[in-house]
Amino acid sequence: MTTLTVTTRGQVTFRKDVLQHLGIEAGEKIALDLLPGGRAVLTAAPPAGSIRDFIGLLAKRKKKVATLDEIDAAAASGWAGEK
Repeated sequence: MTTLTVTTRGQVTFRKDVLQHLGIEAGEKIALDLLPGGRAVLTAAPPAGSIRDFIGLLAKRKKKVATLDEIDAAAASGWAGEK
């Protein structure tokens, strides 16, 4: 069992081995579910991404960045069977 110390400000620092066990990396979020009897379940929070984050990720791979309007137009053309 790992024991953590609570600061006077009510904060806790998790050790690196605990974060690794949970699969949590720097900058990620932690989900805490409070249970009856003073117990809690701590897990890695699922990432909350957006389409803008995804497009930003793709933008790093190419020099030309498509706008959302260009992406929408390309998707509409594809669905219509156009090239």
